[in-house]
Amino acid sequence: MNLIKELQWRGMIHDIMPGTEDQLNKNSTTGYVGFDPTSDSLHIGSLVPIILLVHLQKAGHKPIALVGGATGMVGDPSGKSEERNLLSADVLQKNVIGIKAQLEKFLDFDPGISNAAEMANNFDWFRDITFLDFIREAGKHITVNYMIAKESVKKRLEGEAGISFTEFTYQLIQGYDFYWLYKNKDCKLQMGGSDQWGNIVTGTELIRRKIGGEAFAFTCALIKKADGGKFGKTESGNIWLDANKTSPYHFYQFWLNASDPDAETWIKIFTFLGRNEIESLLHEHNKDLSKRILQKKLAEEITLWIHGKENLSIAMQTSRKLFENQDISPDQLSVQELESIEGIIKCDIPVNRIKDGIDVLGLVTDANIFQSKGDAKKMIANGGLSVNRIKISNAQTQIENSMLLHGKFLLIQKGKKNYYLLQFV
Repeated sequence: MNLIKELQWRGMIHDIMPGTEDQLNKNSTTGYVGFDPTSDSLHIGSLVPIILLVHLQKAGHKPIALVGGATGMVGDPSGKSEERNLLSADVLQKNVIGIKAQLEKFLDFDPGISNAAEMANNFDWFRDITFLDFIREAGKHITVNYMIAKESVKKRLEGEAGISFTEFTYQLIQGYDFYWLYKNKDCKLQMGGSDQWGNIVTGTELIRRKIGGEAFAFTCALIKKADGGKFGKTESGNIWLDANKTSPYHFYQFWLNASDPDAETWIKIFTFLGRNEIESLLHEHNKDLSKRILQKKLAEEITLWIHGKENLSIAMQTSRKLFENQDISPDQLSVQELESIEGIIKCDIPVNRIKDGIDVLGLVTDANIFQSKGDAKKMIANGGLSVNRIKISNAQTQIENSMLLHGKFLLIQKGKKNYYLLQFV
């Protein structure tokens, strides 16, 4: 398998250092990707580097997942317009543990195979290095002129916020990571997002200047939505890989709601389906876009990979109950079915609120479905709010006991995608 050709077909190569393809075709190579421990869970923005490591291992090479326990204390200026808040050692340690547990789900760490994956934490080699040691070991080999020329640094220098010495040194620290892994783990390849190219190249340069070694690199373009929106962001925030932060249902829905252009791009990047199957899916999808064949396959494949068969099944069942059976009245759903709907937001409302009389505007405000009454009024006026699948056109519509499903539930729909199950207790 030609790894670079495979990744190019999938649209996953942005920058590549000369000689990288030859190195991967010639020898089994150890390569790494760094992960920023700003949270105890990775989100879907981290999926591309994870997938790069998986492809690397599938092609017979050895992957290293580097968690930046030390660099997380510094902050990376790449792609950022201002200084990032630094995390405490305790928070960083908690985040590192969480990320390690997630990465172990996706890579094969079996020591019985020759290209078993490894975890690494750069705090392990930085904790004993003094400042004077570091400027002698790394600083003397990379000039300030070289560092300032990097696009990420230039943008910050030209901006109002400027750049601190702490963040300015980040590329030296990341470069030293590559040097340390090259020297101690025979790691000759670094991969990452295209915003990391400058930091990655600093590593190859440090390896060349310090010990005359040759290292390689390639990056993947940052994922963008076709409409210009930010990938992985929703109204409720990041789409996390941790099921406790983003339910499998909401995770599944994110991919299911992809636009046609995005689905065509993402099916290659975020699944491991082969070329023939993907081309067949594209052909079938374009025959009738309304069937959303690509979106369904994309959502199924990636939810299965991240959350497993059982959670995929639950997410698909929930979607059918909420979206595919629009002609079925919610009161035809049993109490068990309503209570088993996973992923939608559930809220308990004191039963005396409905006994005392409440209009729909007061109800959705009590349930924190909208940030303000003004937002709720606007949504209702635009026909974007339903109660038990009945459109509400008047904000003063009274909610009565007779409307409750099985005497205690209301199913609220906000816009096209957001459902809430209110239970009166």
